[in-house]
Amino acid sequence: MTVPRREGPHSVATVPPASAKPRRMLFRRAGRRTNVALFVALVGSFVTGWLAFGIGAPVPASITSVTHGVTGLALVVLIPWKNTVVGRAPRKAIASLTLLGVLVLCVVAGIVAVLGGFRTYAGLTPMQFHVGAALIAVPLIGWHVVGHRRRQGPRRTDLSRRQLLQTAGLAAGAGAAYLVVEGAGRLSGSPAADRRQTGSHELDPEQMPVTIWLFDDVPALEPTEHVVRVDQQSFTSAALSQRPEASEFEATLDCTNGWYATAPWRGVRLADLLDPGRVRGARSIRVTSTTGYARIFPVRDVDLLWLATELNGRPLTAGHGAPVRLVAPGRRGFWWVKWVDTVELSEDPWWWQLPFPAQ
Repeated sequence: MTVPRREGPHSVATVPPASAKPRRMLFRRAGRRTNVALFVALVGSFVTGWLAFGIGAPVPASITSVTHGVTGLALVVLIPWKNTVVGRAPRKAIASLTLLGVLVLCVVAGIVAVLGGFRTYAGLTPMQFHVGAALIAVPLIGWHVVGHRRRQGPRRTDLSRRQLLQTAGLAAGAGAAYLVVEGAGRLSGSPAADRRQTGSHELDPEQMPVTIWLFDDVPALEPTEHVVRVDQQSFTSAALSQRPEASEFEATLDCTNGWYATAPWRGVRLADLLDPGRVRGARSIRVTSTTGYARIFPVRDVDLLWLATELNGRPLTAGHGAPVRLVAPGRRGFWWVKWVDTVELSEDPWWWQLPFPAQ
């Protein structure tokens, strides 16, 4: 209630009760803490998400995927508090609710990608919805942070014992949510139980979809005419297949779209095609497609990389990279360069490239 206060013979003002100001300060602190926690969880989930995209090795992939899941579900744990904060700021509610809606879509799509297996909805996979929502959220988060930068900046109290305990509680809640989702998937017999460490679901090799990273088009190449230049040599796909070093091997293609398949391939190791002396003098191997798409590998991978001409006992189709495709076991699908045009030894470090292709 308020207490009347006379300021003149004809006016009465109201004085807020003594408890109003502390209550406002409590709400302000709670709102700031919620926003800071959301920001940290968002940054963590975004970074671990992109790391999960790029890592194919089992142990690092498992660590990254679990961390990504926990930080993502931390957003769900924080939603009730964020909803309270939005309710106290009606003028900014539309923008905040838009961001909240995008984040909910991102998290829900991620959960569906985990529990539902590899399938499409309206022509898109859950992973595409998940990544698309994350990319849309980035500028919205940037706008939100800029608009609140004065109130949300770091403070000494952020490292207080109470704050650290609250952070531990949030992490425990997010971890519990992750275990619930994982447990529900395994107990229900959903495809979640058979996921790879990267989170991908297994497909029959005969059902491997044709995928493109971003903007490449499938080129029309004539297998009998297309020549692959390997350092100082040139080969057609037929010449590669007929080399004495050519052999069949199994490799797992793990696509960032949420599926993987272990299939029989046929091809030749790069180590059998490149001059050992020139390999020793190089630092990296650059593999370029006829479309201009390229990836650079450390030269130590020369024994692991293959130039493949067949898949599932048949010549490669155009969609799968014919006439010649790079096979890079242990790496995610975007490293498996299709329609190989050149293989070059380089003195540049292999990491001197964008972490993800730009085409």
